[in-house]
Amino acid sequence: MSSKTKLNSKVKNSSKYTENWLPVKQIINGMILLDTGEYVTGVKVAPKNIFIMDSGMQQNTIANLQNLYNSIDFEFWLLIADRPVDIDVYLSRLQILYNNATNNAIKKLIMQDINKANLFMSAEYNVVDTEYYILFKEKRMELVQKKLHNIMSGLATAGLQSTQTSNNDLRILLDNYLNGGEQTTFGTVM
Repeated sequence: MSSKTKLNSKVKNSSKYTENWLPVKQIINGMILLDTGEYVTGVKVAPKNIFIMDSGMQQNTIANLQNLYNSIDFEFWLLIADRPVDIDVYLSRLQILYNNATNNAIKKLIMQDINKANLFMSAEYNVVDTEYYILFKEKRMELVQKKLHNIMSGLATAGLQSTQTSNNDLRILLDNYLNGGEQTTFGTVM
């Protein structure tokens, strides 16, 4: 090991910043590229409440999921992550409606909606969307695509919709697990 490599290793191990010791090189095209040259990617599964289905459909969905899990012949991770609900666009539209309303009764109704939305976003309620992921690690790009296709096909057979993880999904997952689920409130640094 060269002295430069030893120095870089020492800096990585003694750094107080998480980014310096994580093996993440970059997040690109819905995949995390690791320092080892491996990709971590997978699918985001749309939630579906099977308890509102009739019992035959429930059993069919469960059996198809069992078939999918049994057919996967590689290491994978099932992750469940909470993502804070962002209703800023909705609140902005309500504010525009409120500003443009001429009738006081309508203004009062819109203000009630604004206040209710602000209440739901308070720390007391902590409203989140729950997201479901199946992730895996692979070095060869052709196998990445094959595995993605197999997982998505198996989920479709079970009646579940899925998409490949996006860069934003992966950033949120890393943030959730590295920050213990605490929501960060800082903005973009220029």
